[in-house]
Amino acid sequence: MHRQGKSESGNQDNYLHKGLRKHLVETIRNKGISDSRVLEVIGALPRHLFLDKAFQEKAYEDIPFPIGAGQTISQPFTVAYQTELLGVQKHDKILEIGTGSGYQACVLSMMGARVYSIERQEDLFHKTNIILKKLGFENIKTFLKDGYKGLPAFAPFDKIIITAATTIIPPELVKQIRVGGIMIFPKGEQGRQVMCVLTKNENENYTITEKDYFTFVPMLEGVIKSK
Repeated sequence: MHRQGKSESGNQDNYLHKGLRKHLVETIRNKGISDSRVLEVIGALPRHLFLDKAFQEKAYEDIPFPIGAGQTISQPFTVAYQTELLGVQKHDKILEIGTGSGYQACVLSMMGARVYSIERQEDLFHKTNIILKKLGFENIKTFLKDGYKGLPAFAPFDKIIITAATTIIPPELVKQIRVGGIMIFPKGEQGRQVMCVLTKNENENYTITEKDYFTFVPMLEGVIKSK
C-alpha cells in the first residue's frame, strides 16, 4: 500500500473514510464485481483525496464527480468494472488514456501494474501530478499528450484502458498493443456507450467483444494548454 498523504484541503484518511469505503466495496460487489483484488484496492484507496473539498463528503457514494476542465472522476463501479475486464497481472505494462483525477491509474498501480498515463488538459495534468506525488504514486508515469496518438516510444503495451468515450477504434493505439494484449474502451456517441474488449491478433488484426453500457465524457483530440 502506498503512503497516504494529505489532500490540498489538509484532510487525511480516517476511520470514517475507511468505514465508508467498506460500504462502497459491498455496493460494487452487489453490482457484480467479483475480482477480490479489485475490491481490495477499492477498499484501500482513499478516493476522497482525489476530489475537491466541496465533494469530499460524498466521495464514497457510487457516483461520478466533476474534477475540472469538463472532466469527471468515474463512479467507483465503472472503475472497478474496467479494471476487472483488464485482468491486471503484476508487472503488466498498461497505457491509460485519460489520467483525469489519477484515481484509476492508482488502482492499476496498487495491483502491481506499470502505469503510463496520458492527459490532454494541462491544468488537470499538473493538478493531478501534485496529488499523485503527495500520495506516494511517483512510479506512475504521466504525459501531457493527445491520447489518440498514444505513446509509441514506450510501446508495446500489454494492455490499454481508455477512460473516455470514442466513436472510433483509435488505429495508433491498436498498433501499440502487443499481440495477445487487450484494450478496454467505451465506444459510442455521447450519452451512452458500450464497453468493448479488443484483443490484438497477428498482422494488426483484432477481435472485439461488447459488454455493458455506460456513460463517459467524450475522448477528444489535441492538447489543451493552460491559459
